[in-house]
Amino acid sequence: MKKFSGEKGFSTLFLIFILILTCGIFMNLKIKTDMIPRKKIPGSSIIYIPSGKYLKFATFGNSSIMADLIYLWAIQYYSEYTIVDRYKYLDHIFSIISELDHRYLDPYELGAIIAAYEARDLDIALNILDRGLEKNPDQWIFPYEAGHYAAMLKKDYQLAREYYKKTMEIEGAPPIAKRLYADAAFKSMDFQTSWQTWLEIYETAEDERIKKIASNHLYQVKAGMDIHTIKEAMARFKEKYGHNPEDLPRLVKAGFLDSLPKDLDEKDYIYDSTTGEVKSPTIPWKR
Repeated sequence: MKKFSGEKGFSTLFLIFILILTCGIFMNLKIKTDMIPRKKIPGSSIIYIPSGKYLKFATFGNSSIMADLIYLWAIQYYSEYTIVDRYKYLDHIFSIISELDHRYLDPYELGAIIAAYEARDLDIALNILDRGLEKNPDQWIFPYEAGHYAAMLKKDYQLAREYYKKTMEIEGAPPIAKRLYADAAFKSMDFQTSWQTWLEIYETAEDERIKKIASNHLYQVKAGMDIHTIKEAMARFKEKYGHNPEDLPRLVKAGFLDSLPKDLDEKDYIYDSTTGEVKSPTIPWKR
């Protein structure tokens, strides 16, 4: 029993020695590469970091510790604004961390923030979050944040809609994901999907505040559909007669509409024959 314990203790000490030696080599390489003039080798301070799958073998089962070390280093590195080329290997750095410890969630989020707001590269930001979801399919936060980047920064509402749909499919996702999905569908001009989704939210909501939000969005979606229909009829009218109709009922008289749509509150839409502008009589959020 004592012999077994001694061998186990020796093995543990040996692994600790190897880990310390590996970290020492790691830091020595950093010091040496930091001494190389940046004019000669752009990004020289990060070329010492190898591929994550190889680095993982060198940690002897302590890859999560190495992931911590690289993450802390990355925070410091990307806070140094005098390094003009610091974003060149950004995706590579955070991919290494994910290979070392794929369940280490914070680096995915921070990496995406740095990419989106500092490097101004939304593709890298989305790539980092996609990697987070791929390695952690139970984490709704990654497609949720990717949806925000796609909608607010990229203005790609179709892409945002896809991310919010992925969010909704993951257990534990917040209810707001469905509302964001419905809104993204509206902004990508998929009125039918948006209407159906908001209607489901309205009919199932127990909170009156959420019900009111859904009702206002239903008003907005119907107005969007109606105005789109009216403008299509106006375009055909103008193509035939060479001018805008004097009023909207004329579209029905001329046979371009079967009936003139009204808003969700049964009010007429406002029309300016000079500019051809059609708008709803009510601001949805002031109903």
